[in-house]
Order: sequence, then structure tokens, then C-alpha cells
Amino acid sequence: MRAAESGTAPGAAEAAGDAAPAGPAVPPAAPGYLAVFAVTEFRFVFVAHLFSLLGVVVSELALTVLVYDLTRSPLLSSLTFALGFLPYLLGGTLLAGLADRLPPRRILVVCDLVCAGCVALMVVPATPVAVLLVLRCAIAVVSPVFNGTRMATLADILGEGELFVLGRSLLRIVSQSALLAGFAAGGVLLTLVPPRGALVVTAATFLVSALLLRLGTARRPARAAASTGGLAGTWAVLRDRRIRALMLMFWVPPLFAVVPEALAAPYADEIGVSTAALGLLMCALPVGTIAGELFAGSFLSAGARSRIVLPLAVTGVLPYLLYAPEPGVALAAVALFLAGATGAYTLGLDARFVAAVPEERRGRAMTLMTAGMMTVQGVGMAGAGIAAEFAPVHTVVAGTGVLGTACLLAAAAELRATERRDGADRHVTSR
Repeated sequence: MRAAESGTAPGAAEAAGDAAPAGPAVPPAAPGYLAVFAVTEFRFVFVAHLFSLLGVVVSELALTVLVYDLTRSPLLSSLTFALGFLPYLLGGTLLAGLADRLPPRRILVVCDLVCAGCVALMVVPATPVAVLLVLRCAIAVVSPVFNGTRMATLADILGEGELFVLGRSLLRIVSQSALLAGFAAGGVLLTLVPPRGALVVTAATFLVSALLLRLGTARRPARAAASTGGLAGTWAVLRDRRIRALMLMFWVPPLFAVVPEALAAPYADEIGVSTAALGLLMCALPVGTIAGELFAGSFLSAGARSRIVLPLAVTGVLPYLLYAPEPGVALAAVALFLAGATGAYTLGLDARFVAAVPEERRGRAMTLMTAGMMTVQGVGMAGAGIAAEFAPVHTVVAGTGVLGTACLLAAAAELRATERRDGADRHVTSR
């Protein structure tokens, strides 16, 4: 394994782009989230994440509005938003090997520049709607490569222990917060400028992110001098039973967790509540997720976070059973908050995942993992909509609690089997 930087701030030469130094990771001097900000490179990555995330959120909203303005078609408008999920599978499967075969900083900067270029083409008034949708797909195709490479780079910057877990958690908290504030900010922006004007802002945020990553992170070589590409390389990762079991624990919970959010509007209509109540239902899950992560990262030790992984993951959708009697807004919001809070299991799971994946496959594995998480959310939303065509919404959500728990128990049993076989939460050779 390549040695990671220490928890102390690197010198100016490193931040400016010199090769990353070798040496053992040093435990943080102070516990908790503040420790990760002592690492200069992480501060650049964190701020770049803010700008990149702002670009994604605003571009999704602005492009959806633009397509509707051009076509007056609700179907095409909703398709524009859905295209943010679907190409993840393609990009994550076919392009994952790039995360190991190329220098990570180069991948991050190029992905941001590709996104900025795609958005810039969207701004051109003559761009047809079909091309707008293709450009939206292009952004979604490179997104898993960017996210997986950034996640792997965090392990280089922060080490594979406590700092990595807390750094990952902070990026997730920012992403969840974007669900609460990002679309609101985008809506305000669209009251001030037309959709194409908002897209100009989006292109600028991607460029700022690229600049921060280029100037603020160290130059590191590719993780693997040669790597199996395409589907063969993907299979080489997935046939490892231990990695496969860990990925399932990342994928199965969001597959079911998104169901109440996908059906929030129909449920609000089913119980006859206002749009303000709908907003409460939409916010409850991400608020619970943020609260759970902050508590686990701030007050629990690494050992405690590891011990709660399976209990929290397995019970993650059990609160959805509260939907069975068709509850009012308050009880439904409590159910969603509790389900979100169980997301704290990901901190302990992150530590297991980075320990299980060999460094030469880390970029590919993390790209596949993030691509899978986005894909299953799209599948879960689609499945929820189909099920709600045949059953009341509250029955669908409660049924999700039952089915999801059964699937999570099976995934947890598989993960426990790999731990018993290995005996020490480490890399396990596949059968």
C-alpha cells in the first residue's frame, strides 16, 4: 500500500503540485471532523467539492426548466432529470479502469473540464433538445469516474484510517445538505436569470473546481502501471467475495431508502396535505442522514462505528413500517428521520471497504461502488412508481420496509460470512 500523508498540513510546494511525499500516516492531533481540515490538500478537495456540487445541482434544475420551456413536454423534462442516474452504470462499468491507469489529479481535472465544456455547449441557443439530453448523459457518464477517483484520492491524502472515514463523511454531509439547500438556491437563481444564464454559472463552478484541484492537490502517479480494462477489469473486482459483499452493503440500503422520497408527492396527495407538508416529507430523510453522520463522526470511536455497521444497516428501512396505518405528516416524517439516521453505518463501512481493496484496484473499486449506488437509486425510484400504480402509497412504503429488511439481512449474512472466513476484516480472495 502507498503511504499516505500525515494529518499535519503539507508544505506549500506539495499544495502547489509537487509529487506526494511518502511516509506513514500520523494519527490526528485532535479528534473529530476538525482534524481533517488540518490537511491542506483536503481543504482544497472540500472546497472544490462544494463548487462541483453546486454546478451539478444548478445544472440539473436549469436544464430541466430549459427543456420544458423549449418543448412544453413534462415527459422530456422529467427525462432530463432521470438521465442523471441512468448513465452512471455505463460510465462506472466501462471507464472505471481509468481511475487506476491514469494519475488521479489529471482525471479529476479533466472530468471537471469535460463537465464545464458540456454545460458551455448547453448555453448555446442553437443547441437542439436532443443534443441537450446527450450532453446531460455525457456529464453523468464521467461523474462516477470523478467520484470514484476522488474517493480513492482521499485515502492517499488522509490515509486509510480515521481521517479518511471522517473526510468521506464530510463530503457526504455536504451532498445531503445540497438536497436541502441546493434546489432552493437554484430556484432563486432562476428567478433572477434565465435557464441559460444559470447554466453559465454552472460552467463557472466546474472550472473553479478544476482549478482548485489542479493547484491544491499533489501530483501522484497512477496506482497501477497496467490494469485490465473494460468489463474484464470490472469482473476482476466483483469476483472478490469480500469486496462484493461490502459493495452490496453500500448498494442495498439506498435501493429501498429512496422509495418514500420518490412517492412523497403522491403520498401527500393521498392524505390530502399541503405543499408545505410535502416539503417536510422531502427534508426529513436527508436531515436524519446528516444528524446520524454528525453524531457518529463526532461522538463514536472507530471501534464503536465498526460495531454498529450491521445493526444499523439491517434496521435501516424498518421505520418504514410506520407507514402501514397511513400515518399523518408528523409520524411519516419521524419514520423518514429515523431511517436517515441509520445511514451512520456508512462510516464504519467506509473503513472496511478501503481496508479490503488493494491499492492498485482502489480507483476502479470505488468508481464501481459509487456508480452502483446511483444506479440502484434510479432503479428504486422506478420500482416505487410502478408499485404505486397497483397499491396505495402507504402500503408500498410499508412493504418496502419488509422486503428491504429481508434483503439487508441476506446481504449482512454474506458480509459476516466473509469476515468469519478471513477472521480479521481484511482482503479475502474470492472463491
